[in-house]
Amino acid sequence: MKHLNKLITAVVLLVGLLSQAQDVNNTWAISFGTNAVDTRVSAASSIKDQFSNYFNKSDNWNVLPSLSYLNVTKYAGDNFSFGLTGSINKMSKFVNTQTPTGDYFVTNPGDLNYYAFDLDIKYSFMKMIGSKSFEPAAHIGGGYTFLDDVSAGTMNAGLGLTYWMTELVGLSVQSTYKHSFDDARMPGVDVPSHMQHFAGLIFKFGGKDTDGDGIYDRDDACPEVAGLKEFKGCPDTDGDGIVDASDACPDAAGTVAMNGCPDTDGDGVADKEDSCPEVAGLKALKGCPDTDGDGTTDKDDKCPNIKGPKENAGCPWPDTDGDSVLDKDDKCPTEKGTVANNGCPEISQAAMNTLDGYAKTILFNTGKSSFQKQTLPVLKSIIAILKENPTAKFNIAGHTDSTGNAASNMVLSNERAAAVKNYLVSNGVAADRLTSNGYGDTQPLGDNSTDEGRASNRRVEVKYVK
Repeated sequence: MKHLNKLITAVVLLVGLLSQAQDVNNTWAISFGTNAVDTRVSAASSIKDQFSNYFNKSDNWNVLPSLSYLNVTKYAGDNFSFGLTGSINKMSKFVNTQTPTGDYFVTNPGDLNYYAFDLDIKYSFMKMIGSKSFEPAAHIGGGYTFLDDVSAGTMNAGLGLTYWMTELVGLSVQSTYKHSFDDARMPGVDVPSHMQHFAGLIFKFGGKDTDGDGIYDRDDACPEVAGLKEFKGCPDTDGDGIVDASDACPDAAGTVAMNGCPDTDGDGVADKEDSCPEVAGLKALKGCPDTDGDGTTDKDDKCPNIKGPKENAGCPWPDTDGDSVLDKDDKCPTEKGTVANNGCPEISQAAMNTLDGYAKTILFNTGKSSFQKQTLPVLKSIIAILKENPTAKFNIAGHTDSTGNAASNMVLSNERAAAVKNYLVSNGVAADRLTSNGYGDTQPLGDNSTDEGRASNRRVEVKYVK
């Protein structure tokens, strides 16, 4: 048992050293259990005799009923693995060469201590037979065996079977034929060829699963985050069948078409981008409906069933006075007018003729912009006509004859036109309806060489401005 402890310690140290190099799934395995040594196989006269009583001659087996072997295996790929086995036994049954009568006889060589160290190459047939639990295997190799003070090298070959109870734990049996190169079959003198049988537990290890999701890192597409096997170890938090890494909405179940996002109203716009997630709408309007198709969503449309511009909250512009000029453009929205006059009524030609007649009778004091007394009733008549057309705009134009200096005439005409405008404003006509200009003697109506002509040139004109 002292030697067994040394053997186990050595192998465990070896496992510890080798495990530092692991880099693929469970490439390491350790097995331990009991072994039996049978020297009868090498005493038989033929191969047929060697194996014909393989099982029913177990009374020739030397068995140490305790932990008597330890094996460490490293998977190399393509179904091949390399293994190191250390075993001990106690040889109390030694099968000698058969007698002339054909019998074998068993002797006790003196409880020889048996120690063996073997290296082998194993080939697994598990993938070949398509099994997930049973693993038949064949192995070849070599080793060195000690029987007390004698030792010899051996060439080994054998078969084994492992039943994997779980992915990592199995029951293993194996038989190995060890051909000795020092086989005189003399106990205490040489090491005979023999069979060694093993039965024990086997444990695989070495696989790394950083996130603990049951999927080894080498097969895990998301080794740092726990996930699902069907997604190669990647998580699907919302359970919609789309891994979080590809899911635009990892916390809300959605569809593939929506990149993992929900679309409650089924309008093709994901809820997170849908301004109206519970009512089917248009992509162009961020998922909101537009019943009247005017480009304003129903929720912002004050007239959802009638087309209208966005500027008027989706409602059509009104035309209160029905003059075909919309109120927004109608300078007289409550009074029917014309398009040409921005929705305001135009002053009649008759009224203009009357104004023109009145304007030409406005008289000023000579060389001044003050009115003669007889002009005041004329101005009042002009005011009356302007108030009858409250939206019409006018220009007051002043003119002189050619008498005197042209520059002075220009100043005088401006002052007289302004005097008329100021009078009208002071008597209730809105200032923004009136403008005034002076033209001096530049626009004569008559001949300035005659009294009659000069009289017609000295005038005020009231012109309608559209």
